[in-house]
Amino acid sequence: MKSLLPSLFFLVVLSVAQGQRNPSINPELLRHEWKAAWIGPQVSRGEGDHGVYHFRRSFDLASKPSSFIIHVTADNRYRLFINGKAIGLGPARGDKVHWHFETFDLAPYLQPGKNMLAAQVWNLGDKGPVAQMTIGKTAFLVQGDTEKESAVNTTTDHWKVIKDDAFRVKPVTGEQVFGYYALGATDSVYADRYPWGWETNNFKDAAWKKPSFVSFADPLYHAYKHGEADGGLTPRTIPMMDETLERIPVVIRSTGVKTDAKFLSGKNPLVIPANTLAVILLDQTHLTTAYPELWVSGGRGSSVNIAYAEALYDRDRKKGNRNETENKNLYGYQDVFIPDGGQNRSFRPLWYRTYRFVELNIKTGAQSLTINDFYGMFTGYPFEQKASFTSSDTALKNIWDVGWRTARLCANETYYDCPYYEQLQYVGDTRIQALISLYVAGDDRLMRNALTLFDQSRLPEGLTQSRYPTEIVQMIPPFSLYWVDMVHDYHTFRDDPEFVKKFLPGIRSTITWYEDHLDDRKILSEMGWWNFVDWADEFKRGVPQGAEEKQGTSIISLEFVYALDRAKELFDFFGKEHEASHYGNLANAIRKGVYETCYDKQRKIFADTPEKKHFSQHANVMAILTDAIPADQQPDLMKKILADTSLTQCSLYYRFYMMHALKKAGMASQYLDQLGSWKDMLAQGLTTFPEQADDPRSDCHAWSSSPMIEFLATVCGIEPAAPGFKKVKVQPYPGALKEANGVLPHPLGNIQVNLRRKGDNGITAEITLPQGLTGEFVWNNEKVALKSGRQIIER
Repeated sequence: MKSLLPSLFFLVVLSVAQGQRNPSINPELLRHEWKAAWIGPQVSRGEGDHGVYHFRRSFDLASKPSSFIIHVTADNRYRLFINGKAIGLGPARGDKVHWHFETFDLAPYLQPGKNMLAAQVWNLGDKGPVAQMTIGKTAFLVQGDTEKESAVNTTTDHWKVIKDDAFRVKPVTGEQVFGYYALGATDSVYADRYPWGWETNNFKDAAWKKPSFVSFADPLYHAYKHGEADGGLTPRTIPMMDETLERIPVVIRSTGVKTDAKFLSGKNPLVIPANTLAVILLDQTHLTTAYPELWVSGGRGSSVNIAYAEALYDRDRKKGNRNETENKNLYGYQDVFIPDGGQNRSFRPLWYRTYRFVELNIKTGAQSLTINDFYGMFTGYPFEQKASFTSSDTALKNIWDVGWRTARLCANETYYDCPYYEQLQYVGDTRIQALISLYVAGDDRLMRNALTLFDQSRLPEGLTQSRYPTEIVQMIPPFSLYWVDMVHDYHTFRDDPEFVKKFLPGIRSTITWYEDHLDDRKILSEMGWWNFVDWADEFKRGVPQGAEEKQGTSIISLEFVYALDRAKELFDFFGKEHEASHYGNLANAIRKGVYETCYDKQRKIFADTPEKKHFSQHANVMAILTDAIPADQQPDLMKKILADTSLTQCSLYYRFYMMHALKKAGMASQYLDQLGSWKDMLAQGLTTFPEQADDPRSDCHAWSSSPMIEFLATVCGIEPAAPGFKKVKVQPYPGALKEANGVLPHPLGNIQVNLRRKGDNGITAEITLPQGLTGEFVWNNEKVALKSGRQIIER
């Protein structure tokens, strides 16, 4: 609750994140039951244990140690403090069987004599986020790495706990958000009930209670041996999230109090007089994900309502240009803080908020309220932008920058479809997001985490769940196919066969489910669940015609072929010749079935169903990508689907696949001509790319950031040419650009490509490959061998 100075917090979180890369874990703790136990609050019979709790443990040290390693987790969440300093949050989201713990070295924060280890722990039950799982009861766990740190092990003897009655959950209503919302309740905090200073040494805790024993603590290996896997403890595999100071620069308007942006600097307090109703609308100027932190003094009898929104709405509840604020209002979820009149009180919600616009609605009573400071602490997965792209068209740089912001805001402890409404990790979104991570950051840890979680989500039917982690099962069968594609993507970019190999059983089960749903024509029909393909206007709930009916669907049938082609490559690589051969034959049979039943020979285009009443870009995109039509006919088909506006059009999401089809059809030089939608979105003041182009629900969906991939893979032409990215192919398509420059991170170092056009068809390419990497350069079908180091090619 009580925040640190921003600079100190930033350094602390960075140090923890660095430590997580190579955590020191006693191997015994991964195989045997822990000496520490899960502890929780004491509750009366029939009394629920959901809520916010504070745990603390005082311990003495003769001297400052060189290391003091502990392992920490909670159900559901915790924020950890040592001697009053916040040093981390967790646990990283996983599922019930694979419950993560974090490893911290407390030594930098310890002192000779008395020390205080404390944690804020919360469990919001059914009012929590849909993505939050639970192993059954509000509980906290600390285990020292060795006997040296055992003094802080959670037991019922030395720890103390109290329920924080200051917190009240604040349900989010339909009037605040429009559309499906999955983030759970927001916070109302009553300062007069909050135990200020509870995390510090000097706090008096005589009234606090002893915790109750909840259960023994088992690492996953030990839990498996005893057949009780719920809560199996497993180390966190991703770094700590970034947390950095982010000032809000603009006051759009205010009523009830005279103000400007000076108070937002933290140097000019803003005084709200007694008995005043003040409304202050602020603009971050770009969308962000951050923990808002409010610092106030005085104001007993006041209330501060903080509302957050991606965009403002006009009287018709349309967003329009995001930079136009006149006659627009903020609708969004809200937190509430009730000051107690004390000095320098702070409010920080339990979970971060997503916003561009923030509205402070302040009502004072008989005592004036002073706002000492208000700012955000940006948070997100600590991706570093190691790639770069520049060109002679400056508009492309804007697309790149906005795309990267979108990707960052949609990545935290998992990938997210969107940060404002759901924060759920969907396979369809994640495949594109993971490729952005590989291309731009060269960071595969969140992708590995996602692949593993989706594999763990599989149900007895054989399919992965569409989104995971979550307690609420949702099935989108085509997303299981995209998980297969994701495994292949990882195999293409990383030389990590042992990791990839463990997914082969899941790929088998996915393919078996689909094979069982093929009809006699070798196309998919009457599939259950929600067969979402794209948010196209003519697809009801995103489902193409025929997918859930007897007539069948060409689109998902060809998506199956797309996955089969990749599964065949994987099984071939691992020497599984029988299965690889079967997948290849099955793919060919489906290609033939789709062509015979759905290809309209008069229109020379694929229909969505054998009835040939519905036609889409989607079916024909997949026909090109899977060679359901011969290669020499693919350019003409691509031209048709680009020109024919009567076809159901691909949305921003599916245009990722459409652009790949453009490239496969030999028309990649036209790629840059297809970016009109992205330029239009920028012209509408969007600072992230949305779910859909026209007045979307969500202003931030990283599936719409796919141009970042293509700027490097298509315009600069940098792509893996062998599994594990052991070779590279540079085949650029700069279109009308006079120059284009790209840097892509590779496990061996950076690949750098600088292109300069010569006349209409010529090019000068300066290419630098890291030591140990070779490949080829391709221009106008002419191939030139590439070696490690710098080389200049003129054609």
